[in-house]
Amino acid sequence: MKKILVTGCLGQIGSELVPHLRKIYGADNIVGTDIRKVEGSKVIEGGPFEILDVLDAKKMGEIAKKYKCDTIVHMAALLSAVAEAKPALAWELNMGGLFNALEVARENKCSFFTPSSIGAFGSTTPKAKTPQDTIQRPETMYGVTKVSGELLCDYYHKKFGVDTRGVRFPGLISYVAPPGGGTTDYAVDIYYKALQEGKYNSYIAEGTYMDMMYMPDALNAVVKLMESNPEKLIHRNAFNITAMSFEPSQIAAEIKKHISSFEMTYEVDPVRQGIANTWPDSIDDTCAREEWGFENKYNLENMTTDILDKLRKKLDIK
Repeated sequence: MKKILVTGCLGQIGSELVPHLRKIYGADNIVGTDIRKVEGSKVIEGGPFEILDVLDAKKMGEIAKKYKCDTIVHMAALLSAVAEAKPALAWELNMGGLFNALEVARENKCSFFTPSSIGAFGSTTPKAKTPQDTIQRPETMYGVTKVSGELLCDYYHKKFGVDTRGVRFPGLISYVAPPGGGTTDYAVDIYYKALQEGKYNSYIAEGTYMDMMYMPDALNAVVKLMESNPEKLIHRNAFNITAMSFEPSQIAAEIKKHISSFEMTYEVDPVRQGIANTWPDSIDDTCAREEWGFENKYNLENMTTDILDKLRKKLDIK
């Protein structure tokens, strides 16, 4: 990767991925794009930025040519809870945008990365240590677009030789970007509320296990996969990766080690709980570890210590 075009660069992942890539490859070599512009954004001010609606294939191609991009990292998408509320828009954006990005990659001979998700699984998928290759029958529009995206990327690799790669991200936890409408976002919001209010009302029920990952591990995974030897990649477009699996009371207990007065209650959101119920309790990431050396640095304990420290500084809380 030398010149990288990133779509959805102001989203949950993109807002951290772009600065991460700029540190590695140089600020001028990472072109951030998004449908909107946010004044004062470090992503916008830190290097090349272009306004782009990913449904505008012509403009996407023009930007790729303008900057002579050799890699496209396609992050623009509606997340699970938002997609369920707006299924038609989710299909149009998630699939239309992906198709356009793959076409631009094909036309410009670019390498290509886009994330899938544990949302690609469904209630008939084995819930414990979900295998890399297993039944995928998601019950949400978000999940449908993710499975379709996995298949479309496989098609572009086999049919056109596009170097497509991707991972199935678990829930991603970060202190940088605010929650963006995902089912797993409770595991982000809980840290903010713990510091600001000393309590949290969880919309996910106690006992609901979901795979999670701290954002630094996710960013490193993108780079490591894209830089890996393609001859060793068997699965290529939808690698299971994970760092930890926990349920709400476990993250609350970890927070209480740092904030002894912290309290958590439950007010379950039937929509997001319903989505969570169809996802795995834990997934098996053996293929990612064996094929390209995926590894995680953070678990629930050291992530909690780090994120509370970073948030105290960000929120100016002592």
